[in-house]
Amino acid sequence: MLKRLALTTLAYLISLACLISLPAYGENLVGDKVVLRALDKVTATTEDYTVTVGDNLLYGSLDIKVQHCEKRPPEETPETAAFLQILDARLDGKGGESEAEKLFSGWMFASSPALSALDHPVYDIWVLDCLLPPSLDGKTDFANSTSKNP
Repeated sequence: MLKRLALTTLAYLISLACLISLPAYGENLVGDKVVLRALDKVTATTEDYTVTVGDNLLYGSLDIKVQHCEKRPPEETPETAAFLQILDARLDGKGGESEAEKLFSGWMFASSPALSALDHPVYDIWVLDCLLPPSLDGKTDFANSTSKNP
């Protein structure tokens, strides 16, 4: 009986130690702009675009709406993610446009572009970075500081 109590206590202490030693993670930083790279597979050209969250990017027949972006704090493993909705303008066969087809709606990750990718025969889009507003970029503007110390 004493041996069983000792083992139970030991198991309890080990599990408590494991819980206490879990690393603490900071909250993701929410950005206000996303850097996207677009590839035209026909011409084999790429271009980088900076798109404000909430705005649309028109690239070829694609309409890319940037909904949200986040990145991990600098002290953690780097990861950037953006929530995008991508529509493809379609022609009706008579020279006019028909209703756009939704090709993609979800998160794209900068570190793993193939994990959640756009499937299009002509274009590829992927996330490069999430730009933080000046108040969150971790830099202090010493020139505009209000300190009165000489």
